[in-house]
Amino acid sequence: MYQYQPPAELLKDKVILVTGASDGIGAAVAKAYARHGATVILHGRKVEKLEAIYDEIVAKGGPQPAILPLDLQSAAQQQYQSLAETIGKELGRLDGVLHNAAMISELTPIEFTEVNVWHEMMQVNLNSVFMLTQACMPLLREAPTASIITTSSGVGKKGRAFWGPYAVSKFAIEGFTQVLADELEGSNIRVNAINPGATRTRMRATAFPAEDASRLISPSELENLYLYLMGEDSADIHGQSIDAQPK
Repeated sequence: MYQYQPPAELLKDKVILVTGASDGIGAAVAKAYARHGATVILHGRKVEKLEAIYDEIVAKGGPQPAILPLDLQSAAQQQYQSLAETIGKELGRLDGVLHNAAMISELTPIEFTEVNVWHEMMQVNLNSVFMLTQACMPLLREAPTASIITTSSGVGKKGRAFWGPYAVSKFAIEGFTQVLADELEGSNIRVNAINPGATRTRMRATAFPAEDASRLISPSELENLYLYLMGEDSADIHGQSIDAQPK
């Protein structure tokens, strides 16, 4: 899968929701999905950033995307239900979801982690994934084949000092992915997690402000793996947690 070369029309006529699509990996992958034929639903908090991605996709001849802003930190369950209803009403289908949105704070010992930071990170990194997945399940079940991709992390597989709520939320995402995959075994929906690894993103810079970002790979260098797991060439891959940058 690491040498995968996606066909030009891999995602033709598919509708795919990408959370955190305004920047970093989410933006790069959303544009890749559009290049390969998908109608992409761009999620984020800042409409102006989403509009820039929208304009870039349209300028390059991709299918017209949709913009669905939602603040994952404050959104209630009904807002997720409304989002899914809007997708069904306006686009008529949903073939995939990439749960990419996440937040991180400065690295801090658990002893000194503020309670509100803990709650905010769990809300964005974990609870939103649960609520959005649950809301979208009826649409995904109607698709001929559907793919859900969650976002894991190396610190969600082996705990590391000072990563606190971020690491714990990613351990939970690993568990969520395994449970959901087991529940959907034999269905039309496959579920997998991707650990992007060290990538040149704004969130990475928050965790490692002194790091030389030029030594990291760019988000676009990961896009073929995301294409593979979203397209039907990966129909037999289910319940896996995949490192995008294997050692």
